Parts: sequence; C-alpha cells; structure tokens
Amino acid sequence: MVELKLVSSRGSAPPVGLSEAIAQGLAPDGGLYVPTRLPAVDLQAFAGSSALPQIARTALAGFFAGDQLQAALGAIADAALDLAAPTTRVAGCPDPLFVLELYHGPTAAFKDFGARFLAECLQRLESVQRASQPLTLLVATSGDTGGAVAAAFHRRPWVRVVILYPGGLVSPRQEQQLTCWGGNVASLRVAGTFDDCQRLVKEAFGDARLKRRHRFSSANSINIGRLLPQMVYYIASSLAIERRTQLKASYIIPAGNLGNAVAAVWARAMGFPIARIVLAHNINRTVPDFLESGVWQPRPSIATLASAMDVGNPSNMERLRALYPSWSGLREQLSADSVDDATIRTRIGEDFMHYGREWCPHTAAAAEVYGRLSVAERRDRPWAVVATAHPAKFNEIVEPLIDKAVSIPDSLDRLLRLPQHALDLPPTLEALAAALE
Repeated sequence: MVELKLVSSRGSAPPVGLSEAIAQGLAPDGGLYVPTRLPAVDLQAFAGSSALPQIARTALAGFFAGDQLQAALGAIADAALDLAAPTTRVAGCPDPLFVLELYHGPTAAFKDFGARFLAECLQRLESVQRASQPLTLLVATSGDTGGAVAAAFHRRPWVRVVILYPGGLVSPRQEQQLTCWGGNVASLRVAGTFDDCQRLVKEAFGDARLKRRHRFSSANSINIGRLLPQMVYYIASSLAIERRTQLKASYIIPAGNLGNAVAAVWARAMGFPIARIVLAHNINRTVPDFLESGVWQPRPSIATLASAMDVGNPSNMERLRALYPSWSGLREQLSADSVDDATIRTRIGEDFMHYGREWCPHTAAAAEVYGRLSVAERRDRPWAVVATAHPAKFNEIVEPLIDKAVSIPDSLDRLLRLPQHALDLPPTLEALAAALE
C-alpha cells in the first residue's frame, strides 16, 4: 500500500506521515491532522473477525502503510485494545435497540481505548527517537480524557503528563481519577471552564518560547492517534449488528469535543455498515445550532450533569468540515439534538424502571434522543446507543434517581482509594508556563 499522508484541517502546513502527526499532536498552523484520503477496505476481509485487535490490524492498515509504525500495528493493537466493547441488545425493548458499551476499560470510560493506543504508539516512537528530554503531554479534559490518559501513560519514564481540568465542573469521582496519580502525572485544577483548559493547551502549543523549553505533544482527541482506535469499536459493533440483523446500524453518540463522532463518521465513509449518525448534546448547543442554521458560533460552555460534554467550541468540527466542506453536505451526514438536565434525570429513572439499564448522564442524553425518534424510525432499522462512561463515575447523580447503589468496577474502586494531588491554576498562559517549570 502507498503511504498515507496527513494534512492540516487549515491547509497551511506541509503533509506529514502518521508517526509525525501523532508525535506533533497539532499541526504547526493550529489545525488538526486529517488524511488526504480515507483508505479503501474490503469488507470480506472482516468475515469472522470480532476481537478489536484483530479488526484493528485490517481496518487501520491503510493509515499505517509506509509509516515507521507499520510493522508495529499488530503489537500496538494487542497491547492497547485488549478491552471489552460489547454491543448488547436492550432486553424488554420492542424495537431493535442495542447499546455499544465502552466503559469496561481501566478508567470506566470510552477514552481508555484511544489513550492506550496513543501511549503504545508514542512508546515505540520514543524508543527510536531517544530524545534528550522527556515528552510533555498537555491534556485538557472535561472529565474522562484526563483520567484515561493518566492511566495509559502513568510510570512511563519518557513522558510527563500535564492534565488541565475545570475546577468544580467535573464529578467527584472524575476528579479523583484526574488527581490520584502523582509520579509523572501533574494535575492542574483550572479556575475556568473546559474551553479555558483547551485554549491554554492550544496557546502553549503556539508559543515559541514554551516550545523551545518543552517537547510538547497532545493526548486530546485533536491527536489522530486517539481517533484511529475509536474507529475500531464502531467497525466491530456495526459488523456484529449487521450479522445479527442483516441491516446497517444507526448510532446515537453522546457528543462534546466530537472526537468520538469523527471516528464513527470516518468508519462509515470507509464503507463499514453504518447508516445514520445522530449526535446527542447537552444544552451546549453549538453543534445542533450550526446544523440547523449554517452559522458556526462557538460560545462559552455551560455546566451540566453530563459534564464531559460541556464544550462550547468543539475542536473536531474542523475534521468534520474538512471531510464535508459544505453545510448542506454535512447536514446530509449528521444530525444533532440537545437534552437538558431535567430530561437527563427523567431518562435515567425511566430506562432503569423499564429496562433495568443504568445510564451515566451522557449515555442518558443519547437514550433520550433515541426516545424522540418516531416509532417508524425506531422499527425501520437497528439503533445503537453509545454508552460512553460507567454510571458509577456519576453515582451522586444516578443513585438517587434509580434508588439503589451502583456497583463500582474493580479498576475504578482501586483508584478511588488513592490520595489526591492537584495544583490550582488561574486560566492564563503565564500561570501554565510557571506550572510547567
């Protein structure tokens, strides 16, 4: 296969190979790396495949072709994607409704897949590069990304992880997962919103003085190394549903910074059996409003129960618009709806009562959007609600609504017992630069 090149979504940076795009994280012009083309795949090559590492070897081969990481793809997939991501039928539902469960990793959220894959890629690149100073990963998080990245990179001597999260705007158990590591992980509690955290990361990447003093990369979904493995679970799920129903599945995805949505869109564009893709937002309506009006108007984020989706200026919209440059073209590929906190609470209680399913607030937003579909839409094809986090991460919200304790996964329980370490930070580049020293 011919080597695949990646270019900036803003069009002002030279093309690079996959390894360079992963190592840089963000393109020099501030854009996000996107492939010049999506690799072609032969669906017959996936007959009988179900395990994520096995699917990754075939599905991602075109992205790795000709790159220095090509020979390591199998080993990377084996190490990173040895996680459960079952697609389960909702018992008691009269319609063909499934749940793609993405919360069985070490930090009980879908971010584990991308963080572990990125860590394995960078581990191999660092072993070749043998740089004189450690890599510094800057990570802005609205709740789940930071914990997953910390778990994936903890105790790797070649890297320092710096997590920026909005103080008071994540759940208590999310904050515990962001601050319990120590060692090579520094946790910065920013006096602001997620958008402030994301802005600080981008400003640091663009600051020449800081770039001379630190070797930066990103572990947010702006890094393409995070998106590629997320495609794999959509591919596996869509193939599994098609085998069971002989129909293409449609997905409802809790959406914040849009990395998870881009992964599904790319998988569908490569030819995998995905029909509709619907985004479920909380009351941060930047994307639903854009799809309705054609006017892109980022705004300050609003704190909600579904805190990991509290994003007012989602970075990955650049990738979606790079693939579908016109507003009308993008509207044909995606739709979006928003759900307020009161409705999220109601949905958590009702779906537990009807189906025995325990939803985190983000998954509940997706379940609500599914419930708004017409009867004909729900029965016309199989649908899958994407469950992005375990409800135990939001016990203070979920348990009063279902009137029972939520079981805590063993991996999460272990983290909840560790001491916290965090530094309070004003939302300025100067403060971040001082903290980095």
